[in-house]
Amino acid sequence: MTTPNARTVRLGTGIEVPAVGQGTWFMGESAAGHADEVRALRLGLDLGMPLIDTAEMYGDGGAERVVGEAVAGRRDEAVIVSKVFPHNAGRKAARAACERSLRRIGTDYLDVYLLHWRGAVPLAETVEVFAELRREGKIREWGVSNLDTADMRELWDVPGGRECVTDQVLYHAGSRGTEYELLPWCREQGVPVMAYCPLAQGGRLRRDLLDHPAVQRIAAAHGATPAQVALAWVVREGDVIAVPKAAREAHVRENAAALDTVLSSEELAELDAAFPPPERAEPLDIM
Repeated sequence: MTTPNARTVRLGTGIEVPAVGQGTWFMGESAAGHADEVRALRLGLDLGMPLIDTAEMYGDGGAERVVGEAVAGRRDEAVIVSKVFPHNAGRKAARAACERSLRRIGTDYLDVYLLHWRGAVPLAETVEVFAELRREGKIREWGVSNLDTADMRELWDVPGGRECVTDQVLYHAGSRGTEYELLPWCREQGVPVMAYCPLAQGGRLRRDLLDHPAVQRIAAAHGATPAQVALAWVVREGDVIAVPKAAREAHVRENAAALDTVLSSEELAELDAAFPPPERAEPLDIM
């Protein structure tokens, strides 16, 4: 089921998902955490978060195996996004990498397949093999990750490049460089952005975001948690999907409820003052 106030984002022509999904970075790395990770992802499906973001890189394929176990018997409820290494993005290598991901997940198709970041393989070659995989039913849609504006413009000039349905980038209130050029360009082209690390990257950066007095005050006013305020901020415009990590059931419930928090214009202004938008172009923030 979906939450009553779910805000949705469309990826391509046939995929529409709530604006908060489930991330799997650092999952599948420990046998001790495996059962908890599977339960967390299943709970996310129960709570109306069908989009699960993973990659062949995460846990050396381990995260994809966790996803596979979580969606077993429920594949039609899930929207699975996975990513291919740049060195696997050539014609033969991408096909083989896709097949490995499908086997690990235990599915016949991926809903969205992303180029994880740009490498030495020409974009035109990657687009060609993605198009072939789509025609064969191995993937429904394709996109990219960690591509900045110049890369996206180059992609748009490649035959078939405009079939890209998303650019997944690091984005949260404490990292707003994409707002200067990349986000406006994606909006012009009708390409939704998928935000990874929407609660910052852990450690000091996460504390700087979630412990900030402005975030704490707004959370208290809404009866929400700071993490829910941070997620509500990321998805505020209606064309960004946040994919926070969801390795524990408590975190999954917290993430799912973030869609019930709608920030006022005054609160958004307060967060702008606390975390100013960029005044000039900045290098793409990448983890």
